[in-house]
Amino acid sequence: MTNADLATRRVDAMARGVGVMTDHFITRAQNAEVWDEDGTRLIDFAAGIAVVNTGHRHPKVMEAVKAQLDGFTHTCHQVLPYAPYVRLAERLNEKVPGDFDKKSVFVTTGAEAVENAIKCARAYTGRPAVIAFGGGFHGRTFMGMSLTGKVVPYKVGFGAMMPDVFHVPYPCALHGVSVDDSFAAIEALFKADVDPARVAAVIFEPVQGEGGFYPAPAEFVTRLRALCDKHGIVMIADEVQTGFGRTGTLFAMEQYDVAADITTMAKGLGGGLPISALTGKAEIMDAAAPGGLGGTYGGNPLGIAAGNAVLDVIEEEGLCARANEFGSKLKSVLGDIQAETPELADIRGPGFMVAAEFMTTDGKPNPELTNQIRIEALQRGLVLLTCGVYGNVIRFLAPLTIEETVFDEAMEILKEAVKAARKG
Repeated sequence: MTNADLATRRVDAMARGVGVMTDHFITRAQNAEVWDEDGTRLIDFAAGIAVVNTGHRHPKVMEAVKAQLDGFTHTCHQVLPYAPYVRLAERLNEKVPGDFDKKSVFVTTGAEAVENAIKCARAYTGRPAVIAFGGGFHGRTFMGMSLTGKVVPYKVGFGAMMPDVFHVPYPCALHGVSVDDSFAAIEALFKADVDPARVAAVIFEPVQGEGGFYPAPAEFVTRLRALCDKHGIVMIADEVQTGFGRTGTLFAMEQYDVAADITTMAKGLGGGLPISALTGKAEIMDAAAPGGLGGTYGGNPLGIAAGNAVLDVIEEEGLCARANEFGSKLKSVLGDIQAETPELADIRGPGFMVAAEFMTTDGKPNPELTNQIRIEALQRGLVLLTCGVYGNVIRFLAPLTIEETVFDEAMEILKEAVKAARKG
């Protein structure tokens, strides 16, 4: 079977709402490399959208999953519980930022973790409203989609969103939105649309993912914490994309002076297996009555086994430090490219969660050049992802375990792709 054959079958068999970026149908993968049906090798700078931070098929993760397969694959933890679930909860309670007693819940997807975080906040506060930010991404379920601050493609055609969800601008100096602007918008919201005494939670990403890899300024996070404390609002940090070493610390919130009340996570936790979690203040997490949280596949034994192994690998292989090391190398290469590419307006991001934003010569977003760079890179064997409200940002999400020789090869491809796209 060839890629072309499968591409035709995919169009006939799959709903078009499942967007697919390439026609490379993958047959095997190892660390930062993948091979498709035609035998083509690709260097993977997507990592399943920040999922395989520990690389495709990390031996320790695979060993843990295989061992669990030999025991059992499913009982539903709410029916017949198992020890590794408890152990992973204990480890996250210890590692998630915040000097307070914590408890955890395991579910299956990032969106599901966000949904349950909102449920906990509403149960704890007895309030209905939630504030989110423009450009944020929190999932495709109805609450997740409602919280997401981007209409196309996530909200188009799906009718009315969930009530009592309000959006304000996220600070981004490059696009003229200051921290003061964000808080002025919140204050205006409190005057015109919602009493702060009705707000259960504020949810934000420490580094916006789909929105463009914009890191939250330290002042913004500190002021947001103070605002939540003033009004009794639960502060939720969505670390679904930033978590598990990607930003140079296990969680991005470790780089701020304050902690969130609830942290949501998924992606990198499972090393390629589906698992997500929310960890938060014990009294908030306990607000829901028994049976109010969980799910049939929540904390699936295989995902739990992978999660425990991922935490071991991150610690044993020093992947947080490695994220900072390779992130610095990537920024250096991008700096060299920028010297010859005036359209490269900004290079940013903590650790190995790096972005390059492209603008026209008159300072407007340049999605055409951005996408052409992605295409040129793919043709040369490098998988890149774009993001941003304007589609003018390339985000780099290689596994933290990438071999140096493979990284260097990817950098040469990137340089060639930028030059070719500009000429085209």
